[in-house]
Amino acid sequence: MKTSGAFRRKMESRHLIMLSLGGVIGTGLFLSTGYTLEQAGRVGTILSYLIGAVVVYLVMLSLGELAVHMPETGSFHKYATKYIGPGTGYTVAWLYWLTWTVALGSEFTAAGILMQRWFPSIPVWVFSALFAAMILGINVLKVRVFAEVEFWFSAIKVVTIIAFILLGAGAIVGFIPLQDGSPAPFFSSLTEGGLFPNGAFAIFMTMLAVNFAYSGTELIGVAAGEAVDPKRTIPLAIRTTILRLVLFFVGTIIVLAVLLPTEGKGV
Repeated sequence: MKTSGAFRRKMESRHLIMLSLGGVIGTGLFLSTGYTLEQAGRVGTILSYLIGAVVVYLVMLSLGELAVHMPETGSFHKYATKYIGPGTGYTVAWLYWLTWTVALGSEFTAAGILMQRWFPSIPVWVFSALFAAMILGINVLKVRVFAEVEFWFSAIKVVTIIAFILLGAGAIVGFIPLQDGSPAPFFSSLTEGGLFPNGAFAIFMTMLAVNFAYSGTELIGVAAGEAVDPKRTIPLAIRTTILRLVLFFVGTIIVLAVLLPTEGKGV
């Protein structure tokens, strides 16, 4: 018997894992990395993302406990309403909506800018509107169809990140020659300009950008109301996602920190 107004539980562990990974891997990883490198330095940037990974791990453990206990699509704003108060839940819900409104706007704009590399005569807003309409169309599909589409789109991101890390590692150790013909850097460039060129405190100053880059992991909790057997799938998805997320993010940051040139140098 189907309950009126209830969500259909069709999302499996693999869907939740890819939903979270796909939500995290985006403009925050690459566009904010330049700012973090400039402020915190190469080693400082790696430490910033490691600290961010610890914070994400702790938050996701807490969210996982709540999601298993109350597997509802409203997730943390429902928890805030029940355990703190309706005013807090109302505020949390609107702040989360605002967060993703800004994030999606930046994602669509970045996608439009990237598409201009191939179609320079077409304005950015045309591609942004096209991608926005496509995302809206996917989200109004049945949950099973949405889950499969999200899985495969996220898989493209994951494969791209893995390829980036492997190719970057090849360039670092010399398997892939650098464009300017210079020898393999290995990890010598990490100490260029000192470990913390702007002081150790700069690491904490960049945590806002780092935490923004990690945003999206909480989608596992949001999708709990549509997960099959949430007591089994949610803990598995959280453990697997956090491990892969740290490997992907920290691996990518190490590659960028080593290979991104200092001013006046080319890679």
